[in-house]
Amino acid sequence: MSVPAQQLDPLLDRCLDLGASDLHLASDAPPYFRVQGVLRSDESSPAIPESQMERWAREITGQSSGPVVRDTGSYDGALTSRRGVRFRINIYKVRGRIHLALRRLDDRFRPLSELGLPESLNQLCLQPYGLVVIAGPTGSGKTTTLATLLDHINQTRRCHLITIEDPVEYVHHSNLALVNQRQLGLDTPSFNDALVAAMRQDPDVILVGEIRDLTTIRTAITAAETGHLVFTTVHAGDCVGAIERMVSVFPAGEQDGIRRQLALVLRAVVAQHLVVADGPGRKQRGSDTAEPKGRRVLAAEILMASQAVANLIATGKSNQIYSAMESGTQQGMQTMEHSLATLYLCGDISEQTINALARKPAQVFERASRMRTRSAASA
Repeated sequence: MSVPAQQLDPLLDRCLDLGASDLHLASDAPPYFRVQGVLRSDESSPAIPESQMERWAREITGQSSGPVVRDTGSYDGALTSRRGVRFRINIYKVRGRIHLALRRLDDRFRPLSELGLPESLNQLCLQPYGLVVIAGPTGSGKTTTLATLLDHINQTRRCHLITIEDPVEYVHHSNLALVNQRQLGLDTPSFNDALVAAMRQDPDVILVGEIRDLTTIRTAITAAETGHLVFTTVHAGDCVGAIERMVSVFPAGEQDGIRRQLALVLRAVVAQHLVVADGPGRKQRGSDTAEPKGRRVLAAEILMASQAVANLIATGKSNQIYSAMESGTQQGMQTMEHSLATLYLCGDISEQTINALARKPAQVFERASRMRTRSAASA
């Protein structure tokens, strides 16, 4: 979507020039930019009149009359600036007045290694069918990880790839794959309606932006069972939490059956958190310059659906899955403790971050100590 409002593009340009990740606009207030994790107002810019905010909101939503945003009081979308950079946008109301929050999106698809994930995850893109879940809280980079995986499919597989998103953030142009991206509210009324329809559109790969209700979860599992590779996201803090989140929305009498179905189709769960790099601080690789304050790094755990893991899911023994992850490193599994220990050894994160994020902080420090000893012995 391109926004014709002449005054908005200069603000987007300013966001890019500052290297800001976010731009916040409010009625009768100057713009705010988040630069290196710190939110500051731009006092050199004039306050934006309420009438201008409403005009922008109407241009973005296409609502020439009536309510500017949905009945829920907010609107999700994406737009492209005149410099060709995509922004995710949320329009919301505060005491009846329009506010805009814009998040700058990457202008390229970053490799998994650059995101902080192992390149071995690209093997998931070769699966003929099954379910791949990316979990994490809001703002943890789930959409960016999915965009990278879908781009890999687009570059390497001759297939039909359908996405169902709210909104479409990263635009994929068909390469080896035929890519069709559908937007909630614009092309379809709901995730589930679009998912049901997608199975009649000869897809090989389906992306469901988020599965958040019983009907959509059931349909996603059915799609994976019937020969489609399905990618989706879940709001959960860890891999086991993601599995339990999907199971728990079903009535108690159905949960055993859903666990068995999920055990058959699940291929992997990746749970990720973006954390501020508050460690002692590394120099940028190959440079004498200190890395910028507010830089964030990815901590992730990876659960691959081995036969042992599938059995634990099917029988409801979720409390034993972490033991399987600990012994499954050769199969590409990784616990959050291992990820945090690696970041700690690199100097990216502090002890305080480990204490706040780890389930068992003592295990992280113990693991880091063993890793340091092994590294010293092999040097």
